[in-house]
Amino acid sequence: MSEERKRRWGDRRDGRWVRDVPGLQTVMAHLMPNRTDCEVFMNDKFDVTELMRYLEEKNASHPDYKTTVFHALIMSVARMIRERPKMNRFIQGRRMYERDEISLSFVCKRRFADNGEESLMVFVPKEEDTLETLSRKIVGDVRETRRSEVSTGGIDALLDAFAKIPRPLLMFIIRVIRWLDFWGVNPKALTDGDPNYTTVLLSNLGSIRAPAVYHHLNNYGTNSIMITVGTLHKEELVMPDGHKEIRDVVDIGATLDERIADGFYFARSLKLVKHIFANPALLDRPLGEPSGFEYK
Repeated sequence: MSEERKRRWGDRRDGRWVRDVPGLQTVMAHLMPNRTDCEVFMNDKFDVTELMRYLEEKNASHPDYKTTVFHALIMSVARMIRERPKMNRFIQGRRMYERDEISLSFVCKRRFADNGEESLMVFVPKEEDTLETLSRKIVGDVRETRRSEVSTGGIDALLDAFAKIPRPLLMFIIRVIRWLDFWGVNPKALTDGDPNYTTVLLSNLGSIRAPAVYHHLNNYGTNSIMITVGTLHKEELVMPDGHKEIRDVVDIGATLDERIADGFYFARSLKLVKHIFANPALLDRPLGEPSGFEYK
């Protein structure tokens, strides 16, 4: 979500070539060209007690658009990426690129049943967005999706069409698509709405009473971060002053491409998300307004 820049030679339609990459990261892109070879998995507990109080008060005044912990996580991650630009990078074609916009994707299940179809949703936050505007958009989009018993179009319709192609021809087409992906010249019809081309792919496993688990990255596309959210539950935590207290917590797992930044940068980015959860009033600020968080 940086200011618009003139496209230069070597840039992709979905990202700018980062030319000042340290030698180690440049070599890593060649030694380990597959994203799945460079995964780092981080798992942590998030204290959401203050967030739950905040959401209860907010939802009391807006019962038609119930804001959830998952909505808060999406907005918190968007703010983190806004303030931590290296988290918006990806490696494809053995080069590092940085996106000009933030995009977050997740799966919406039309019906909570074994045969219930899934639909992909993508959210691209704007500078003026807050948790309330995000929640209204997501709730509205999910309602429209669940009203339909058939594919909602976009990437879903494209995948349905590919599924009908004979296997030998589909194998050839996929090889061509992977080649186009390597060079960053895939047509927009193949990338728009595809979670493999978003900054972060999130999975709300808590909505189906499942824990936060490790989820692999994909070599196809440009997605460098995968986040899973577990079930909200009570747990005894040791507070900063040493006393123990029963708190509301969720487990969160994140799989990242270690080539886009180092562990220190990842850890500090995680601290910012935790800070927002502990101070949920920050979610009322427009995304373009800095959080003021001081890293220690």
